[in-house]
Amino acid sequence: MYCSSVLDTAGQEEFSAMREQYMRSGEGFLLVFSVTERSSFDEIFKFHKQILRVKDRDEFPMLMVGNKVDLEHQRVVWQEEAQALARQLKIPYMECSAKMRMNVDNAFYELVRVVRKFQLSERPPLKPNYSKKNKKKCCVL
Repeated sequence: MYCSSVLDTAGQEEFSAMREQYMRSGEGFLLVFSVTERSSFDEIFKFHKQILRVKDRDEFPMLMVGNKVDLEHQRVVWQEEAQALARQLKIPYMECSAKMRMNVDNAFYELVRVVRKFQLSERPPLKPNYSKKNKKKCCVL
């Protein structure tokens, strides 16, 4: 079972005190912003940095998600700009539309893949068991 957190960058400053507690316990994070709101996109860098600080890590499983792509005529953050930030932060990026249910499930699936890959890279390699007790002898008659 994988536990992850969705970090909504759209505001709710009254809950900011609880944010670091969520960051401490999360195993992976969706950094979601609205492509129709410049301010939510501008918060991504800050939240990414805060997660790394709270986790005391140089990298951690995160996925940046641009939401509301169905509102193309209201878009103020373009895909190329978001991809550039994701490359700078060294995290994957994808776009979705919650209203149209486009890529919403895929964002969570991708986050699980990112978390699993990270956890496998953190796990020390298993040492093969070469004890003589477990070796079987072969006899040819």
